[in-house]
Amino acid sequence: MSRLDDVDLSARLSKKEGKDQLAAAQQRLVHLRLLLGGQIGAGELGPPLCVLFEGWDASGKGGAIKRLVDELDPRHVRVAQFAAPSYDEKRHHFLWRFWPVLPGWGGMAVLDRTWYGRVLVERVEGFATEEQWQRAYGEIVDLETTLAAEGTVLAKFWMHVSPEEQLRRFESRRGDPYRAWKLTDEDWRNREKREAYEVAVEEMLQRTDHPGGRWTVVPADDKRYARVAVVRTVCEAIESALAARGIDPDALPG
Repeated sequence: MSRLDDVDLSARLSKKEGKDQLAAAQQRLVHLRLLLGGQIGAGELGPPLCVLFEGWDASGKGGAIKRLVDELDPRHVRVAQFAAPSYDEKRHHFLWRFWPVLPGWGGMAVLDRTWYGRVLVERVEGFATEEQWQRAYGEIVDLETTLAAEGTVLAKFWMHVSPEEQLRRFESRRGDPYRAWKLTDEDWRNREKREAYEVAVEEMLQRTDHPGGRWTVVPADDKRYARVAVVRTVCEAIESALAARGIDPDALPG
């Protein structure tokens, strides 16, 4: 069984369960984020927190990110979105363009699409040579290992949806004039290459899951379940990092 095949896409939350559990997780995240930033507790800066999002088109990355940062002070988190590299960015090593948004101590950054594009879309679409994308696995793990050694907490998410649910969301977007802009010809082309992308995703999960940066594959056919899972997982990552540094994750304000 592959890692994607092991995901239980039937996981669901009712509307009430989703609302209550999300609110509780968001409240916990606000507390932990303030601890990381030194705004409460002993005032000591916590480790940098970097949350990475990858996933299928229409898998709910944007909605999950919105719920992740909704209750946080916007001064305390940076959300960065990455599309295809520009002409100037292509003149540099593929990791170069990500460095400016990485968080420092006490900081938090959320990346919507990441350096994993090199081993996903660039691999499947032929934008990178085989030598380049094969080399990228080691380069990415080296980067993340270096960041983790310096204290960065990495939370990496693959948002996983079934082909059937993805199609339903595509058609829903196509029929809504206020969301149709989200659906592009490229989305449809990528869908036709699902099998090739699944091979790339499986290899990515296998070759870049390491002690400094573990992958969480989120069952995302149900948006409510996925959003709660994301916020809770980030909270757990912060709690573990704080405890490892002798910082009480339950420290009270004042």
